[in-house]
Amino acid sequence: MIQQQYPSELLERAVQEFSKLPGIGRKTALRLVLHLLRQDTEDVEKLSQAVVQMKHEVKHCRVCHNISDSEMCPICSDPRRDAAIICVVENIQDVMAVENTQQFTGLYHVLGGVISPMDGIGPADLEIDSLVERVAKGDVKEVILALSSTMEGDTTNFYIFRKLAPYTDVRISIIARGISVGDELEYTDEVTLGRSILNRTPFEGK
Repeated sequence: MIQQQYPSELLERAVQEFSKLPGIGRKTALRLVLHLLRQDTEDVEKLSQAVVQMKHEVKHCRVCHNISDSEMCPICSDPRRDAAIICVVENIQDVMAVENTQQFTGLYHVLGGVISPMDGIGPADLEIDSLVERVAKGDVKEVILALSSTMEGDTTNFYIFRKLAPYTDVRISIIARGISVGDELEYTDEVTLGRSILNRTPFEGK
């Protein structure tokens, strides 16, 4: 199939770059590029500057690995949060999803993925050792496993459970299965996710 040829090579290059974004095909990319062409130059420059600045300056929190503008994210540095409870999530989107429920007042730990041998992702590729280090300090009373209810999520839950088993005074719990098996956490509605956190149960390692 011959790709559509555009009247401008610069337009073609812009479409190619936009179409690299997830969920953006060439038709959508073309609409976005043409939209930008119709905007004031100042507005387009603001957009490009915001993206470049984000790429260069956004950090990862040294405690929970959430994105942040400083060394420690606003959640970890908030004295009103309960530092004795850590909610373990797969990615940054899951932090946002849980926060939107307004049902959780503890801290987070972002793994950066889940164990998936098919994708070449093992425990060493995730922030699991740093989670163990946080628990080993002795201030944590509960770890909530809030990973997606997929085979990879369950595998990761079990691995973390085994790694934290020596810390017998720490409760390991899992969010209630109000979330359908196979669902991604970030796409779950806020009410269901909020109830799943409030109704969490002890993780039995099965």
